[in-house]
Parts: sequence; C-alpha cells; structure tokens
Amino acid sequence: MEETPSIAALSVSSPSRQFHGDSTIGLQEWQSWGTSSPVPSMVSEIVEDLKLLEKESNAQITFGGHGGKIQGELKITEDKKHRAKYQSLKDSEEKIQFFSARQVACRLLGSRGYLCQKCWLPREDCMCSRIRCCTAWEGMRFWVYMHPKDFLRQNNTGKLLWQIFGVQAASLSIFGIIEHEEIMWNEFMRAGKENVWCLYPNKDAAANSVQDIFGRNTSTGPEIPTMMATHNEIMHFILIDGTWSNSAAMFRRLKERANLVWKEDLPCISLTTGASAMHKLRPQPSWDRTCTAAAAASLLFELQSVPQFSSIGLEEHGEAVEEGLETLLEALTTRRVRKGRSITRKVRHNRDIC
Repeated sequence: MEETPSIAALSVSSPSRQFHGDSTIGLQEWQSWGTSSPVPSMVSEIVEDLKLLEKESNAQITFGGHGGKIQGELKITEDKKHRAKYQSLKDSEEKIQFFSARQVACRLLGSRGYLCQKCWLPREDCMCSRIRCCTAWEGMRFWVYMHPKDFLRQNNTGKLLWQIFGVQAASLSIFGIIEHEEIMWNEFMRAGKENVWCLYPNKDAAANSVQDIFGRNTSTGPEIPTMMATHNEIMHFILIDGTWSNSAAMFRRLKERANLVWKEDLPCISLTTGASAMHKLRPQPSWDRTCTAAAAASLLFELQSVPQFSSIGLEEHGEAVEEGLETLLEALTTRRVRKGRSITRKVRHNRDIC
C-alpha cells in the first residue's frame, strides 16, 4: 500500500501522521518541486480551505494512492464541498483555474515527506545522484507545459529537463495555474512570435520540421542566436506534458492565447522521432508519439544536424536526456519489481503521454 500522509505530515518517519503545525505551502517548499515562480495564490487558498475543513470537522485529511487523492472520513465531505465550489464559478476560465489549483494543492500536500522534491520518486527510490547535469546553451529554453494531473507523477518525464538543465533553461508551466502561464507568455511576448514554437505532433496543427525552419537560408528564416543570447534572441520551445486526451485542450488554450497576443496561430514543429525508452513501461497510443523528455532529446539531435548549431554541443545535451530517461525507467522498474507489480502496462489508446 502507498503512504497516506495527513495534510500537515512533514516526514514519513512519523507513523502516527499527527498534525505538526502550519501546513501552509511556503515559497521554498513550492520552488523545491521544480519551479521558480511565486506560490500560486489559488493553491494557497485551497490549502487554507482544507485546513479549515479539518478544524471544523475535528478530523484529519489523509492522502493516499497516486496523485494526492484524499482518503479517510473527510473524503466525501471535501468532495461535496469542492464540487459545490466548482459549480458556483461563473465561467470556464474560473473553472479551469480552480480545477488546476485543487489538483496541485492536493498533490503537494499528499507528497510531503514521501516523494523526493527533485525527481518526484519515493525517497527510498530517489535517482537524483544518477542524473548527469548539463550547462544549458543560453540560446534556447524549454517550457514544460504540464497538465495538473501530471504534476508530481512519478513516471512523468518532463521533470527530467529541469533536473538536467536547471529551472531557468527548462521551466515548468502548469496548465490553468495563472502565475505560471503569465510568466511563460510574458517571456514569449518579449521574444516575439518568430522565436516561439510548440512541439505538437497533431495532424490538425500546421507544423514544420526542424529542417524546414532552421535549415533554410538564414536570410529568410529566423535569426540564429549567438552563444551568449539576449532575451529577444532566445528560442523558446513548448513541450505539452499530459495525457493525449488532455493535450488537445492544452494545445487549444495555447492557440487561443497566441491568437489573442499575435493575431496568428501558434507556430508548431513536428519531429522525426520514434519510440522512447519509456515505451517499455508506459506504452503510447501509436509509435509516432513519444514522451516529453524523448521529444526534447529528438529536438536537440535534429538541431545539432543544422549547420548553424553544429558547434554548440546539443548532441551531448540530447544524450544526457536519453540517459536520464534510462535512469528513470530503471528506477521505476526496480520499484515495481520490489513491490511485486507488473513492469508493463496495457496500451490505453489515446491516453498516455508522460
């Protein structure tokens, strides 16, 4: 069985899971999970609501299973309360923000003292010492646009990017968390539309290959950044990080914002990528779809083949990401074997991306 920490439990070494004090999400704790943003205000509000529910009920909220699911005697009470709140909201944007903030808040509280804050694995399976970090090239930046249901998910691969390159080179932006989305779009507006691309292999998205965009004559293509890039020279790449069923809504939200900001569709890139190492553990709905970190590695390898980027060393960065994927796969597999679980899953069409 998984650990079932209470809302304020701070350490897995405390078997009773008693309330230990203030359960507010502080800035240091929040940023330790892989972000440089301030604590989202709505996440803090939901944590306060949960604390108030505990006080009014004179009982503890406990979490268990995957995804910070609320368990115990307050599960039904809290579920009714949050559904009533959701239904009272006036428009779809408010509903998205509330849904995302609640997911994030519960996952944060349910993971305290259980998951490593860097690799998102149970502390007993921490793989951080086996990750090879690289100094990122200043001319590009990844944005891991993550669905809240993938936040703190153990087999998520997007987290590898900021583990390897750092949070400034690979930034987390959670769908529906307004503080994250505003930081991301402020950077995009500074960079300009010509320096922003989304990696999204969808037949409905007009996508160009890396060679189409960067391999053509630079007099007509985007300006190739120098080794020491300024803000308006940095190339920004968005990686949609969620299940395939959720990615359509995430991509639609990005497109709507791009049309609002630039009056044009969001530029997209398609990759000539194949299956990643994670296919062994978490199958994709088809072989032309891959996990988030593998997509980033493929982009790095394809950019390396463009003459203007050949001297930067992007191939080494791509290899570091692939090594990270193998390390994650090994850690997850070892844990499953130790727990007596199957090391493979059935294919669930149109659902899995990690």
